[in-house]
Amino acid sequence: MIGKCKAIAHGSTALDYIFREGKLGSRLAFHNLCSREPKAIYEEMKVVSDYNTRCRNKFLRIEIGIAPQDEKKLPVSELMRIAHLFAKQMGLDNHQWVAVTHKDTDNRHIHIIANRISLYGEVYDTTFVSNRAARVAEEISRSKGLTIAKEVRAERKHQKAKANPKREQTKKEVQQICYALLDKYKGGGISGHSMFLYELNKNNIIIERMKNKQGKVYGLKFSYCGQTFKASEIGREFGYRSLQKNFEPTNRKEPKKPHQAMQEATEKKEQPDTGYQLVPKSRFTVLRDNDTPRAQNSIGAVADTIVSAADEVVEGLGDLITPSTQGNDYAETAWQRKLRNQANRKKKRGRGL
Repeated sequence: MIGKCKAIAHGSTALDYIFREGKLGSRLAFHNLCSREPKAIYEEMKVVSDYNTRCRNKFLRIEIGIAPQDEKKLPVSELMRIAHLFAKQMGLDNHQWVAVTHKDTDNRHIHIIANRISLYGEVYDTTFVSNRAARVAEEISRSKGLTIAKEVRAERKHQKAKANPKREQTKKEVQQICYALLDKYKGGGISGHSMFLYELNKNNIIIERMKNKQGKVYGLKFSYCGQTFKASEIGREFGYRSLQKNFEPTNRKEPKKPHQAMQEATEKKEQPDTGYQLVPKSRFTVLRDNDTPRAQNSIGAVADTIVSAADEVVEGLGDLITPSTQGNDYAETAWQRKLRNQANRKKKRGRGL
């Protein structure tokens, strides 16, 4: 027997799951509860859990797995005793909980949904709660003479790696074929991928895609001579995503030699630059044929210097200079700047008052 426990926040969803039609086997116990249906049980638990506003995960989800060889020893009445004993040793006497069995898998198992908030408003401590549940399951298994999961795991760990020689031999054959075809068609794009699948099918190796409940592919499995292998058993290159990457065309260029790089750099300097330009093309049309961009930059810098010098002269002479009407742009610019400065000074004085 094995036990698992985890604190959860979705109590309503968990209760709907354990009572779902098609999964529900037997209703084992209703502790500190009056209701028998999932929605009513949740509302009853919520009345107690609402007294604590700080706790976020207000429910406990517990799963107890029964070994296949122990199912015949455990009728429904014995499973009820196990559920009560498990909850008692976990310290859930003052908590609300419900226990049921499921029949949707080959191995019988028990589900317990408990209110983490006790009837006295105390929060159940979930520190190492999963280890605690495993220890309680082991103690109950020893007391009732059931299979202990820890010992079964230890036996599997120390079993020989090649327990089934026929399966291991078949897996080696599949690996040899897959790796040989991968080296042959690697980097071939879509056509290489198609030829890879065609050759596998020709060698009686069938690839099947494994999908989850939402219909999304999450992995591959290989079938050959009546044996089925996961992609990870064949090799890490044959996973669902990694297999697709192996057929992507490689466009990497070989590293260039030093003299080739120098030659290309010289050719680039000789050719005119027709790429991205900082100055729009419309501004280059104003230049003469003999002007160059460098000359234009120097002319613009000189013009900026002249404008700033004219501004300083106008501000120094004050009212002696008036803006001319002969289209002198520099004087007009300085005069407008002087008026703005005077207006700003008056505003600052007003604020000071």
